[in-house]
Order: sequence, then structure tokens, then C-alpha cells
Amino acid sequence: MLLTVTTTHRPASDLGYLLVKHPDKVHTFDVPTGTAYVMYPEVSDERCTAALMLDVDPQRLRAQRDAFELSQFVNDRPYAASSLLAGALSKVFRSALRGASKDRPELAATPLPLEIRVPVLRGTAELATRLFAPLGWEVEATEIPFEPEIGGDSRYVDLVLRGSLTLSAALNHLYVLLPVLDDAKHYWVAPDEIEKLLRSGQGWLAGHPDKVLIARRYLAHKRALTTTALQSLEGEEAEEPPAEEEAELPVVRRQSLAEQRRDAVLAALTEVGATRVLDLGCGGGALLGALMKDRRYTEVVGTDVSSRALEIAARKLRLDRLPERQRGRLKLWQSALTYRDDRLRGYDAAVLMEVIEHLDVPRLPALEASVFGHARPGAVVVTTPNAEYNVHYEGLTGMRHSDHRFEWTRAEFQDWASRTAQTYGYNVTFRTVGELDETTGSPTQLALFTLVASEVTA
Repeated sequence: MLLTVTTTHRPASDLGYLLVKHPDKVHTFDVPTGTAYVMYPEVSDERCTAALMLDVDPQRLRAQRDAFELSQFVNDRPYAASSLLAGALSKVFRSALRGASKDRPELAATPLPLEIRVPVLRGTAELATRLFAPLGWEVEATEIPFEPEIGGDSRYVDLVLRGSLTLSAALNHLYVLLPVLDDAKHYWVAPDEIEKLLRSGQGWLAGHPDKVLIARRYLAHKRALTTTALQSLEGEEAEEPPAEEEAELPVVRRQSLAEQRRDAVLAALTEVGATRVLDLGCGGGALLGALMKDRRYTEVVGTDVSSRALEIAARKLRLDRLPERQRGRLKLWQSALTYRDDRLRGYDAAVLMEVIEHLDVPRLPALEASVFGHARPGAVVVTTPNAEYNVHYEGLTGMRHSDHRFEWTRAEFQDWASRTAQTYGYNVTFRTVGELDETTGSPTQLALFTLVASEVTA
């Protein structure tokens, strides 16, 4: 699979700074389905091209046989761009996707003349134009013909995009729309795929005329996930996708793992008698909504490092429509958990629900010092995935979310929690969340930290 990015912005070689890949080297990255390479076939002040090539390893795919929908077919088209390439792009160009550049911060925020080519991409020219043209791209999509003896056009196109956009915007368009055009994903699609879609679609997806199609295909035609994503985009109740395009069979309504996790957190907060609560890393505000519905919580604070996440939370909670008394119970603050924030001191309880796994392991001591040492709430509730349970998710390879930096086994989580509790003067107990398996445990693990009495009065 191949993707090239070309710019004529002078000096064009600055593209290497934005991608954080030196033009004089061939960069190699190991990914779950093969090896990714970044190289520069042309470099000058006038024109620079960076190429991302993914070499799919059939042996790794055979080892995961029947693990995902395309496993029996993927070797027939290892050259066609798909979610495999989008996943490699996410890993290899992580900083560029975020729009971060230590060496050229101003350039990262500047629209550049770009030409992007994907030589083989499954989809039609008409759909490629519908998806990319509204985003400011000039689209050239050429249908790839079959061999002359067969005749006609295949289901693949040679896609060329030209436009003036920031590199971050361009890469995020590709990250979302490559699997949308392919209309398939090589990994298990979980509810947290919604967060990935909203993050990468920030600033453009909500206004796209085909946002329903994009959400439906990106989320593997799962109606519940699609509806939730559209509601988050609109900040209000969204129409459900048309039933005729529904890919799931009707099933008896079961409480989702997200709902079970939320209820377990609420139960822990009730147990410790908390009334003033911090939701640290609150994201789109799912837990905040439940807390606001319970009058026992007199003050609820949601914090997140992402201003976009806080905007989504404010819309979902309809903050601007709440009565003044209700609105006074809720605060939304931008704050990073790895830095001390005096505003977070003195609360009854803090919640870290599916947060710690998004931090690099070397940053965890900073979080521990900030939350347990400086903010020092009376109780802390932490939930995180149980890596041992992942074997039950059909088609899941690697971790449950591309942004997860780690996923711990039960022993690893309990070791971390016990050391943290001892260091900062807390007691800790552990609970299971979700369906329990005798061998692998539950999908989510929960730790409840409570400040020891001597530390409360110290």
C-alpha cells in the first residue's frame, strides 16, 4: 500500500520537519500487520515528496486467520489502501496528525500547497469526489481498468488530491476517509471508535454534507454507534440512519459495557458518600450527565486537556439551557492531569474513568503526584481495560483503541494501584466490571482508593 504527500511550499524540504522524519533517511516502523516505511523520493527547496509504504506481512495475517472480516481476502489485494494503511498512518505520523511540530510550529498551522496520491484505493470516482471535494480538495480519481482481455473498470481508483490545507487537516481527512471509501475495517469496531472519529473529524466532519454516510461506514454500519456519533456532532438528538442500510440484526437490548462501567463508578461514589466530585479526563461528558441527574452531587467538575472535548460535553449537557441553579452545580475546566492544578484540591472524590491507559507509562508518576499527591481527594475511582479479556473480542488485534499506550493485566493493574496507594496514604480495593470469565476476568477493572483517616486529618 502506498501514499505520497508532495508540497511546493518553499523551502519544500521543511516537510520533513512537519512529518518528524528526516528526508535523508529511510524510516522503518513495525506495525501489527506488517512493516511501514517512510522515504523521500524527491527533495529540493522547490518540491518535496514523502512516501508512506505499508508492506503487509501475510504470515502475520495467517496467524490471525478468521480474526477479522477481510482476513481470507486481504492477501488478494495487499496493494489497495484500506484501514490497514490508515492505522499505519496514525502510528507513523502521530505528531503531524495532531498538528504538532517542535521545529516548525508556525508552519504546522499554515495551509500549504499539497498534492496527495493514493495509487490504488477501493471505491468509485464519484464517491471519492463526494467525500473530498467539500473539504477543499481538487479531486482527480481515475478508475483503474481490468486487464484488456477482461475489459471494463475495476472497483479501484487512482486518487490524486490537490489543495491548500494544513498538513494536519490533510492527514486527518485521509485517516477517516480511507476506510470509509474501502467500507471495511480490519479490526474490531468498539464504542471508543466514536472518540477517534470525533477527534480526527474535528473542525470538518460536522459540516460535511455526507457526514451520515461517513459515520456509518467508519463505524462499520453499527446503528447504535453511528447514532451516538451523530448526536455528539450535532449536540442534539440525531436521526437514526435509514433502516435499509442497517447491517446489524435486531438483538435483545443488553446493558453496554460503557453503561455497566458508569454504574460501577456511581456505585463506588455512593459508597464513599461523595457529594463534590471531579471527573478527570471527562471527554464528551457521559459520566457528567449521570452525576448531574443525581441531586446528591452538589458540585460536579469535569476536566479535560482537550477544549474540543469540553465543548462537546457542554453541548451534550445543554449547559446553556440549564436553569441557573442547576448550572451552578457544574464546572468545566481545561486541565492536564500530569500538572498540578490548585483548583482540584479539596474534593470528596475524583474519577479517572478509562483515562490512565491514554498516557505514556513514563508520565504516570506525574499523574500520580498531581492527583493523589497534590489534589488529594478523599477517594479516587480508577477504571481501565483488562488486557487479559481481549481474547474474547473477535477480530481485535493489539489494543482496544489506537490511542491506548498500554493495557494492563489484572496483576499489573493491582501492582500499580497498590504501590500508588502506599506511596500517597490511601487504601485500595478492586472490583470487576462487565461479564466475568473464570479465566480472564472481566473486560474492565476498577480500583477504589480511599484516603486513610490519619491522612485526612494531617
